Amino acid sequence: MLVLFVAGGYYVYKYVVEPDTVAAASCKSQQNTCLVNCRKSTSEAPQAQACQEDCSRKAAACTEPKR
Repeated sequence: MLVLFVAGGYYVYKYVVEPDTVAAASCKSQQNTCLVNCRKSTSEAPQAQACQEDCSRKAAACTEPKR
């Protein structure tokens, strides 16, 4: 019974008390994945640069505080 209480408390803390830090890590992970996909999918420099700039815009929108 105590184990269930501790596990429940952990998830409440992780997802309710500090959702901003969880989301920030997720945004960074998404940006890294996007940049890796840019490197794999484009061989021309202008296309790669445009893809990376798009990843940066998406990351900025992800980390922006929601209104």
